Amino acid sequence: MDPRHDSNRQADLDWLYGSERPSVDRTEIMDASELAELERRRAIAAKAAAAAGAQAAQKANPPQEPQNPARVVHRESDFSQPKPSTKRPVGPQPAPRIPAQPAARPASAQPQIPPPKRPDRRRPAARPPAGRKPWWKWLLLALVAWLVWLVVVPLIALGTGGKAQEQPDGERPAEQPGTTTLLVGSDAREKLTPEQQAELGTGTETGQRTDTMMLLYSPPKGRPVLVSLPRDSYVQVPGHGRNKLNAAYSLGGPELLVRTVEQDTGLRVDNYLEIGFDGFADVVDSLGGIKMCLDAPMVDKDSHTNLPAGCQKLNGTNALGYVRMRKADPTGDIGRMKRQRQMIGAIVKKSTSPWTFINPVRYWRLNMAVGDAIRRGEKTGMTDLVGAANAMRTVSSGKGLTLAVPLSSTDATTAAGSSVLWDEERAGAMFAKMAQGDTSDLDKYAE
Repeated sequence: MDPRHDSNRQADLDWLYGSERPSVDRTEIMDASELAELERRRAIAAKAAAAAGAQAAQKANPPQEPQNPARVVHRESDFSQPKPSTKRPVGPQPAPRIPAQPAARPASAQPQIPPPKRPDRRRPAARPPAGRKPWWKWLLLALVAWLVWLVVVPLIALGTGGKAQEQPDGERPAEQPGTTTLLVGSDAREKLTPEQQAELGTGTETGQRTDTMMLLYSPPKGRPVLVSLPRDSYVQVPGHGRNKLNAAYSLGGPELLVRTVEQDTGLRVDNYLEIGFDGFADVVDSLGGIKMCLDAPMVDKDSHTNLPAGCQKLNGTNALGYVRMRKADPTGDIGRMKRQRQMIGAIVKKSTSPWTFINPVRYWRLNMAVGDAIRRGEKTGMTDLVGAANAMRTVSSGKGLTLAVPLSSTDATTAAGSSVLWDEERAGAMFAKMAQGDTSDLDKYAE
């Protein structure tokens, strides 16, 4: 059967929604009060549905404030509302249609609008162009390269220099506090050509002898001292009787010379440095010359020296003649030792000046010249060279002491010829102070 003709179902629907058309069986006429109540309920339901729809639409699409709101002009009719009609409708009225409410969107699906960010008014730091390093990084790289250069060049030069077997066997003096270095200037000329020998005035003799011998002592505390040992000192040479000091080098080389110095001074030699004619002139030239002041003209045929009085810059050839000349000096070997100390002090002072380390060409030439000119002992290393250079710089600046062995005679006749004799008592006292590591009371031996 068609459900629309089922009387029971229609009665249920009429009971639920109300009957809006006259029943077939009976017709009910609503009075004015019932009709007004029905209209009021329909109006309330319509308003509720409209409010719910508007609220849902506002949640789904929140209003956005316009950037430039336009001015809106309202008319009086916009605010007037039509008056409800008081006339009673005739006939059955359709049931009010309630609009479907849209499903509320979950909170997680609501669009999140981030709050506006406050503009940063600080000026951004200037950045270098892409691919370029800032200036301080270039400065740091240059500093590191310079330090590497200062270390590597001496190591290269140290590898080019020769070594000497200077450590003697047998009984030796006990080690004293501080460091004692024997500085030797030999007349080695193997690397000189005949033309260079003639220019420098070194002669053509074969064999090796020593023109200069000095002891450089650096105490643990106090002033370093530089002691000149006269080459013609008449001393006891182990295994060869009494002879001149420079004969020890000719008879037994550096080893016998070290043994002789240790025996006659009572000091243990820790380091050994030797420079010859063939390298001294190159060292001076690598520094661009050495300035010296002469009180009187210096003329010596044997050393090819011809220098005027006054302050002047000496090149390698003139500097070698300056430290070798003795026959034209009224004080002989004593005057020569004094000039040798002056020249060595001036060389060390200029070698350790800031300009030497800043100028890479000069630094390279000096290290290569020194490395080629100097022979060092087997136990003399890089740190020993640096320590000796610092001690020599202190002495040359006047903060150290330059001493001479106390002498009793400068022209004594001996089996070895004209010789220099030490004052045994005073010389022994001076070397005993050094052996104790004390240089505070040695001013009386200073020149």
